[in-house]
Amino acid sequence: MTLLDPQDFAGRIHVDGAWVPGGGGTTPSVEPATGATLVDVGLADEADVARAAEGAATAQRAWAATPHPARAAVLRRAGQLWEEHAEEIAGWNVREVGAVPPLAGFALHVTAAECYEAAALPSATLGSVLSSEEPRLSFAQRVPVGVVGVISPFNVPLILGIRAVAPALALGNAVLLKPDPRTVVTGGVTMVRIFEEAGLPPGLLQLVPGGGDVGQALVTEPRVRVIAFTGSTRAGRSVGELAGKHLKRAHLELGGNSAFLVRHDADVDEAVNLATWGSFLHQGQICMTVGRHLVHESLYASYVDKLTAKAESMHVGDPAAGQVHLGPLIDETQRDRVHGLVEDAVAKGAELRAGGTYEGLFYRPTVLANPPRDAAAYCDEVFGPVASVVPFRDDDEAVQLATDTEYGLSLGIVTADAMAGYELAQRIPTGIVHINDQTVNDEANAPFGGVGSSGTGSRHGGVEANVEAFTETRWITVRRRPGSYPF
Repeated sequence: MTLLDPQDFAGRIHVDGAWVPGGGGTTPSVEPATGATLVDVGLADEADVARAAEGAATAQRAWAATPHPARAAVLRRAGQLWEEHAEEIAGWNVREVGAVPPLAGFALHVTAAECYEAAALPSATLGSVLSSEEPRLSFAQRVPVGVVGVISPFNVPLILGIRAVAPALALGNAVLLKPDPRTVVTGGVTMVRIFEEAGLPPGLLQLVPGGGDVGQALVTEPRVRVIAFTGSTRAGRSVGELAGKHLKRAHLELGGNSAFLVRHDADVDEAVNLATWGSFLHQGQICMTVGRHLVHESLYASYVDKLTAKAESMHVGDPAAGQVHLGPLIDETQRDRVHGLVEDAVAKGAELRAGGTYEGLFYRPTVLANPPRDAAAYCDEVFGPVASVVPFRDDDEAVQLATDTEYGLSLGIVTADAMAGYELAQRIPTGIVHINDQTVNDEANAPFGGVGSSGTGSRHGGVEANVEAFTETRWITVRRRPGSYPF
């Protein structure tokens, strides 16, 4: 069976269990590698968001009352369907997103795992008995928030959407999903179709693609009580501010400029192997990408030489046409931004050791040696295949360099002394740390999130984080007979 037949969804959004034209018209889903239009997808408008929220709120009440084994069964079946349709969905991921096949396959693996992990949530412990000074039963209960708004980005739309969609549904909520307009099929249509086939009742997963106006409508919609947003720090600040104004929670997973710290006792070849994956996977379009390579001065020259050779050996091209290491950047705006950051760094004194060139949307993996610390390519999130490498004298200077940033998402440390690496990590505030590994890792049962300008902390992964994210705490007391008061 074909899961994604464009005749079913072309030009439409998904509201109240039906594929219908959206008030925002249509937009082409473009294959970045070739510029070809894959399909015209539908866009929502503010009225669609309101209608979807109303339907979702109605459907959610019955879903929350559904016995937990039935909700768990839908999530388990969804996990199976991701695996059964992996080849078809991965094909869309490669063509619409520009992902190389290994990344597309990994995304499908994590997406299925997210559903399997979420299937355990309906039967999780969702409360606790409290002591009380009165003769009564007193307990705290975790209850669904109601309707959750999920705003997901273009870069890894499967993982960055499902890790909010699956647990929110499992815990008895309805979801309004707004994927990036550039990746609506991979980041939106696939999820709707999977859950349709898995037996999710109509109205519980509504698809409302669109731009900033739709995102704003989602945040301000009164029936949406929690926002799960993944995207840039700039956009995240706006979402958080608007959500706060409307007294609703916003879970924000934002940008990063992760440090990869190579100590004096590291093996250079092993470190470069890790660094290549960490900086250049998916063209650097991952929030956890290694941005800053901090290398001990005794290893610096060798490290730069070997990373440069590695970058120059990598193949860049259409991931749907043959085996390549890097595919295209998502669009010309992103390409021009990346190239501008590289040119600015070189103009300020960085040594361009590899890359810095492009054909179409295919940007060569780029190595900048010793860029100035105020160069944006070094201190900001690039979201492209650009590795900035700087030396350090000792652990104290490494800590100073690693913490000299507004971001705090992921950290990688390579060292022959793992405990020394662990102790060093305690001095560098990040949401994620990997000792003797690079910064790009993801597992469905692990908490994920950043600190500082990288977001509002771990809000996904594992029972505790997901229950905290997508439920409210309710205090309940029960007396055998009515209490008596003095007036």
